[in-house]
Amino acid sequence: MIHGRKVIGIIGGMGPMATADLFIKIIENTAAATDQEHLHVLIDNNTDIPDRTACILAGSDAPLGPMVESAKRLVDQGADFLIIPCNTAHYFHGGVQAAVDVPVLNMPEISARYCAERGFSCVALLSTAGTARAHIYEPYFKKLGIRLLHPSKVGIDNLMYLIYNEVKAGRTAHPERLYPELMSLEEQGAQAFLLACTELPLVFHDGGRVPFIDPTLLLARAAVEAAGGKVKE
Repeated sequence: MIHGRKVIGIIGGMGPMATADLFIKIIENTAAATDQEHLHVLIDNNTDIPDRTACILAGSDAPLGPMVESAKRLVDQGADFLIIPCNTAHYFHGGVQAAVDVPVLNMPEISARYCAERGFSCVALLSTAGTARAHIYEPYFKKLGIRLLHPSKVGIDNLMYLIYNEVKAGRTAHPERLYPELMSLEEQGAQAFLLACTELPLVFHDGGRVPFIDPTLLLARAAVEAAGGKVKE
């Protein structure tokens, strides 16, 4: 803790652009007029962490070890709590939390509370195949009585292409290929689209009639509050 405010530790690298996006959102959502009024943030951009979706689909826990190493490095450097800018990596949240003595904020839980506060009863989950297969978001939404809709197999395939072959690969993103799927989910009753992969807020910005919910933004604002900073209105 520095000057009465807690130090934020980011377990990053999953991927680097998503990590940078979270850091920028922490800055943008902190009410500060000077450098000194911003928060102290430590980032471990650990790109050696194996792909989370590939490991979940293969039944492997290979990402957990490097994630714990990152967590311990950040704590050793003074982090008072940790955040993970990767939805799929929250499959390993419990293991990371068990390995350190500081809190690890939970992005799916924060997102579920936000949706409940907004009165949503049905939300469409846009995610990697790993997040969908592992039901990472379901327990938190079920507990609050919110139904989650999933894209079709074609929709998941298109999401995976957008995430891996375009955003992560540094190529031009084409989110328009998802528009028919979004229309279908809206027709099924989706009141909001949850961008449950940290690459997706980089390309989806305006949901029109059905809003997009950005878990990265929710995590950033929760981190500012947890650190003792003032959240920008």
